[in-house]
Amino acid sequence: MAKDSPRQLGDHDLIDRIAQEKDRLFKLRFQLATGQLENHARVTTTKRDIARLMTELRAREIAAAEAAAGGEA
Repeated sequence: MAKDSPRQLGDHDLIDRIAQEKDRLFKLRFQLATGQLENHARVTTTKRDIARLMTELRAREIAAAEAAAGGEA
């Protein structure tokens, strides 16, 4: 499964991707708790993917706020 760079995704796609990754993390944690998870590194990888996506979303929010503030001045 090829993953797009967060910078290449649109805003709605980025939000959808965050929701998907959070759902995946929930399922992985459930598998971990029940002893069904074989690759424990997937939990860490998924957490990092979520962090990358959320960082890009926050950067866009900051850029939009700065653009709005710049337009008012």
